[in-house]
Amino acid sequence: MAFSELEPTPPHLTYLVLTSFLILYALFSLLIRNRLHLSEPPLATTFGIAVGPQGLSLLNPKAWGFTDEVILEITRLIVGIQCFAVGLELPDGYIMRKWKGLLVLLGPVMTFGWLVCAVFIMWIFATDFPTALTISACLTPTDPVLAASVLSNSQFSTRVPKRIRDLLSAESGVNDGVSFPFLFMGLNFLTKHTAAGALKKWFLITVLYQCALGIAIGTALGYASNWLYKFSHKRGMMGQASYLAFYLLLAIFSIGLASTLGVDDFLVAFCAGRGFSHGGNSPTADTRLPVVIDLMLNSALFVFFGAMIPWSSFNHLDTLTPPRLLAVLALILLFRRIPIVFTAYKLNLLPYVRSTTEALFVGHFGPMGVGALFLAIEARAQLETDSSEPLPRPPKHLAPERKRAVEIIWPVVCFIVLGSTLIHGLSTLVISVGGHFSRHEGERAPLIGGEREGLLGMLHDETDEEGGSGEGDGEGSEPESRGYRGGSL
Repeated sequence: MAFSELEPTPPHLTYLVLTSFLILYALFSLLIRNRLHLSEPPLATTFGIAVGPQGLSLLNPKAWGFTDEVILEITRLIVGIQCFAVGLELPDGYIMRKWKGLLVLLGPVMTFGWLVCAVFIMWIFATDFPTALTISACLTPTDPVLAASVLSNSQFSTRVPKRIRDLLSAESGVNDGVSFPFLFMGLNFLTKHTAAGALKKWFLITVLYQCALGIAIGTALGYASNWLYKFSHKRGMMGQASYLAFYLLLAIFSIGLASTLGVDDFLVAFCAGRGFSHGGNSPTADTRLPVVIDLMLNSALFVFFGAMIPWSSFNHLDTLTPPRLLAVLALILLFRRIPIVFTAYKLNLLPYVRSTTEALFVGHFGPMGVGALFLAIEARAQLETDSSEPLPRPPKHLAPERKRAVEIIWPVVCFIVLGSTLIHGLSTLVISVGGHFSRHEGERAPLIGGEREGLLGMLHDETDEEGGSGEGDGEGSEPESRGYRGGSL
């Protein structure tokens, strides 16, 4: 009789399973970040796989109505909030002072990666070039969620010079929005019969309306919110609770405004964050709200991602097989960014990258994550309905090339995101442990990977960098290793 009171419904199990991971991570966050040198995305993804349909079957997103449309909107919110946070937390005036290096990453580096990935995808999966361009566009941007998990709140982040952290953070905040022209270039070639018609629609709708207007709207919204905030704050009209909530509410408002107007969500969110932080006005300066958001939203999404990985789709077409997926993952990780970033460094196009080691780190550190999932579903929706509303399954009337693109884009992007999450998330562990044991015994910190050196092999000089001393953010470094100086990385 007592057992009849049990109600293990999918939502109830989700509450239990999801919060159990978040509670455990919160309890041991310092140990995990500063002793084990791990970030939450690979752990959350692995946990999601373990409790998902392929593991213990405790968490099944589809059973709780986790449709493509729900995934699209959740990823839109999370990436948009993270882009807003990046814009908010960059040093005041950063874009105007550092635009040259940022422009190189957003121009030649993104374009090179887009085309190189497209060639690999077309060659390995035997697709047409517009389909390959569309899939490649989803993998082009550096994910702000994964970037934030590595570049802040850890012992490892203190070893990365602040100029490199800021550069990569700024890139991750902007290039999800900049990826829209790359995505819609491939989509327009798939959906338009003539190259002239595709290019015309791309320039007028994507470049001018979605991107250019989106930048203007986001900047205006940010500056207007900045003025309203200061007006209220100076007159004592805003309470502490409202002060903390303003950050999150403005981020969601900017995303909602952009989506309603049909402009670039992520560019609007980033520019709104930059505009709102004008004059050093940052609600997050004295709060831990971004850390809470990272833990609650980002980690939860990666748990769901691990549970909803489409394992059966990795082997359901003649050209879509695990060996081919592994091959394209390896090629993308090796050639998407490293060659072009290293070339730009050698040509002195990246003045803030000052050594070969830094160039290799910037080239390697281009994780693909939540933003890629959003773009993949957005691409599927555009191919299925010519709108942002995806269907449960491809309609029967689709042209063959569009149908094949719809079938292949989601499993390919999910596999690459899985590989990127694990490899980029675990790279901090590899760098920290490898650097620790490469030193002579007397040069090692008391804790494994506890050295404070920068990527140059010495304690990096922060005197020419903005924002101060380069101390760790958030849940800081271990005191025992705070002042340690040893050998090379």
